[in-house]
Amino acid sequence: MKGDTITSNELYAAEKESGTIEEQVLNNFLLQVNKLTFNQTFLNNAFARISKLNTSVILGTFALLIGGAYLVYELQGDFEQFNLQRMGSAIGLSFMILAGALLAFKLCFFIYNVFLYLKYKPVASVTDEELPTVTIIVPAYNEGKLVWDTLLSVAASDFPEQKMQLLAIDDGSKDDTWSWMQEAKKELGERLTILKQPENKGKRHALYRGFNMGTGEVFVTIDSDSIVKPDTLRNLVSPFVKNEKCGAVAGNVKVLNNNKAMLPKMLKVSFVMSFEFVRSVESMLGTVLCTPGALAAYRSTAVFECLPEWIDQTFMGQPSDIGEDRAMTNMILKQGKEVLFQRNSHVLTNVPETYTGLYKMFIRWGRSNVRENLMMAKFVFKDFKEGSKAGARLLYINQLLSIVMAYPFMIFMFFFIAMHPVLFISSTFAGILIASSFPVLFYAKRHGISESVWAYTYSILYTFGLFWIMPYAIVTVGKRGWLTRELS
Repeated sequence: MKGDTITSNELYAAEKESGTIEEQVLNNFLLQVNKLTFNQTFLNNAFARISKLNTSVILGTFALLIGGAYLVYELQGDFEQFNLQRMGSAIGLSFMILAGALLAFKLCFFIYNVFLYLKYKPVASVTDEELPTVTIIVPAYNEGKLVWDTLLSVAASDFPEQKMQLLAIDDGSKDDTWSWMQEAKKELGERLTILKQPENKGKRHALYRGFNMGTGEVFVTIDSDSIVKPDTLRNLVSPFVKNEKCGAVAGNVKVLNNNKAMLPKMLKVSFVMSFEFVRSVESMLGTVLCTPGALAAYRSTAVFECLPEWIDQTFMGQPSDIGEDRAMTNMILKQGKEVLFQRNSHVLTNVPETYTGLYKMFIRWGRSNVRENLMMAKFVFKDFKEGSKAGARLLYINQLLSIVMAYPFMIFMFFFIAMHPVLFISSTFAGILIASSFPVLFYAKRHGISESVWAYTYSILYTFGLFWIMPYAIVTVGKRGWLTRELS
């Protein structure tokens, strides 16, 4: 930018001498150039401050974890005394037995997961001739220009145009989302159909309209703040061709906005663990528990079989306006169909950059998780599909335990803090160091070591700043509301 400023001054001198440009015009021109130079300097300084802050947070994370581990070593006698005291009471002994049994289950389940993960392979992409016809549905609410980016990324897919039907539905947005849809329509022409709901009725109703208009053999749903890669659609729908039992497929969700804010950096590592490890395991059992709203595909016949129940779903007498993806997944599993995961089908999506946005998203997910686990209990222990059902039941039990034990462990945590705060702090940080090392190593192996350490920071944040989400979601499970869809 400095070189540009010098060149502009030289241009000004030459033009002034020749008398071809008025001095006032040139002054305005130079002002804009210098302003651009200042803005670039400001941005560079901002990025430098962000980089320093990130480095400080990582160093602080390691200081806490190593300090916690050191204190555990130094306070071994105090921990032994604490455990003896617990064993001396009926309640304490019962809790120790319960915690030990749960830990043993989790360790065995983890080893089993590693075994399944090592066997997982995504389904290879099929040829153009084999590809099914697809209807891509993009519901949008208050997304602004992001919906334009999403639609153009979908249109750029390596997928036969004659086999694609692209629908974008504005769910009564209050911003300029509809204008950006119209801009996308101008660029894509007949390839894109845009629709506008007369009022905001919720994502479920926007998808319902798309399902009823769809003509494809497979429905693909994509969030309107997400970007797909050129081979995403092809890879996503290939399992339907290779596996006639396949009813739905989950895409591999990655974080798009992870360049600056700290929370997206943490979530980027968390998402890799959640999708590339956890859903790979679930896919091996044919029981991916949730097809994400950011990217999912459904066999159209499976959708129409449960569509009336899905759109009219209620909870505690109120229409369900959250968890539409988990609900659809449950209903397709209930049909006896398999739900798979395609690791090679990538979508980049925006995630919250603030603590407020993050906990609201987690509250919504938590409420949906509680609701759909109650629904899944109605069929998972029945003869709901051919073949082995042990894997599906094991996955369900693991999720159910996380919900059931939310309050007992929160009560124990508060008791531990009140009675032995130093022991609690030290043991918690040491536990995070041990438990989070696997996500760190997993991410480092898959995507590089430089960002993997954010898994430690995220675990600290979740343990101390988000532990209350599940207990709160349980007691407020009947509340409605998306929480994160309104304008700032």
